[in-house]
Amino acid sequence: MKRLEETVGRVFKSGRLIKMIISGKRRKSAECRKVTIRPVQIKGEISYQAEFAFEKKVTHENLDADGAVTLALKLLTGEFKQADVFTADEDLHILCSKPEKPHISSSPATRAMPTLELSHNRKKNYVIPEGQPVDFLVRLGVMDERGNVFQRSYSKFRQINRYLEIAGDVYEYLPRDRTVRIIDFGCGKAYLTFALYHYLHDLKGRDVDIIGLDLKKDVINFCSAVAKDLGYDGLRFMTGDIADFKSEGADMVVTLHACDTATDYALINAVSWNSRVILSVPCCQHELFKQIKNDIHQPILKYGILRDRLTEYLTDGLRGLKLESKGYDVAMIEFTSLEHTARNIMIKAVKSGSPNSAKSRKALAEYQRLCEFYNVKPAIDKL
Repeated sequence: MKRLEETVGRVFKSGRLIKMIISGKRRKSAECRKVTIRPVQIKGEISYQAEFAFEKKVTHENLDADGAVTLALKLLTGEFKQADVFTADEDLHILCSKPEKPHISSSPATRAMPTLELSHNRKKNYVIPEGQPVDFLVRLGVMDERGNVFQRSYSKFRQINRYLEIAGDVYEYLPRDRTVRIIDFGCGKAYLTFALYHYLHDLKGRDVDIIGLDLKKDVINFCSAVAKDLGYDGLRFMTGDIADFKSEGADMVVTLHACDTATDYALINAVSWNSRVILSVPCCQHELFKQIKNDIHQPILKYGILRDRLTEYLTDGLRGLKLESKGYDVAMIEFTSLEHTARNIMIKAVKSGSPNSAKSRKALAEYQRLCEFYNVKPAIDKL
């Protein structure tokens, strides 16, 4: 307990906290699902805002550093079992299955301190601004008819706008002299597919041919009906599997939270079509968990949770190198935060070179060395 108190106290009093997410209800009947604490600036002073997420509402409380420490300790020894803490110096995972014996692990920082003013009441300039109704957001239940975002849908609204910011970053790489062809593998209810159509067709004035693909027939039927009702003529939805999908090609391939090797097959298809842009948020990377074998790392691989995290990063790292070996510039960026999903890394790849370049050959050699070192053969190896 003393270590827990010291750690939590240091987090809030160092001034280096970016975000703390407290989750894992001890009782299923507990009304609050999670609590997020982040720094805010109020009247020129740094304070902390706690956001309590309930099933149908969100409440907030502003605290000073001592109050934030007291609240975090109360939650971790009472209603919740764990916390993910992001600071400018390190990431921490706090597990309090037994409050008297907390487990605290540290890893290198994955986020930088915000450079913007930490004001809880500043208004963000979104691609789709709040207060202006957008037909697909109204139809999908994110906004009302006056453009007000429903409280329950704020996380989805932020996710959509973050996605469109990324789409804006890669817009220049899409063809300008013809219809832009895009395939969204595993589109689900297609919030982001509709958003991409709105961005390219309505805001950018481009002719588009966008296909949303998913295995669930009821979801595809729903999305098709919405697209037809809204007059989105350049947007189609189809039932199908990523691995078996046949197409003449696409300028941009999107795959968001496609499970396990479904991501690999989407990437393989994209490269075979010579797609200019790939945006992929992998999910559930299980494939290498049973494959990985390395005598040097065996002392840590014996711990299931560490094995899982290492194979997750290894899987995405190998995917990135394989894409680089095919002439793509690859970046790993944050897409959604842990508030929405633990899988928050996006692979952003833009075709820029040739597989025969020195850079591509170097990436392939690095890929091969890693596969040999860890004794793995991932699905992306088929590429």
